Amino acid sequence: AAGVGIGLQTLTAPSHAASDVALVSGAFRRSIPVKEFEHLAETGEAIGLLGNLLDFSGQDPEQVAKLLNQKLTLPLVLTSRLVNTRIGEAIIRRVARIIYPIYTPQASVSVPAIRAGVVNGLQLEEGGLTAVSFLKAYPNDVMAVNLPALFAVIDKAQSIAGLVKFFSDSPLDGLKDGSKP
Repeated sequence: AAGVGIGLQTLTAPSHAASDVALVSGAFRRSIPVKEFEHLAETGEAIGLLGNLLDFSGQDPEQVAKLLNQKLTLPLVLTSRLVNTRIGEAIIRRVARIIYPIYTPQASVSVPAIRAGVVNGLQLEEGGLTAVSFLKAYPNDVMAVNLPALFAVIDKAQSIAGLVKFFSDSPLDGLKDGSKP
């Protein structure tokens, strides 16, 4: 019976998980323990280096905790299939420019790591994937976050959102309800 229990445990729990998240910008690198992210997600209280970083940046720990706990509802089997398609591969390659194993940013290593983090994270978190379950399932000791690449994606997303808002607010008002200008 003990052998069956050990066998089932190894099927459901990742054998290796991230212990730190390294924020990287050029030669600058600062590692934050995953346990600090877990603590923030569970309690809403930021501790350690993560607490200092949130204080310095003026971020509300409770808002960050909400983000960490935000669940993406993804079906495990469908997601597993999707991340192994060409479209899934293309998406993961883009994400791999932002997050990757600290010493091996090559796509040949980072893409399978992200894929494993997503699929194994879905197994850890019932009903979906959270940032914390992804970190707990990420199969490398240190997950690097390329800050310039992350900020570039955020800027693009904000500019696209602004553009969509601009066109959806005023210039097309007459087209929304079918009236002519």
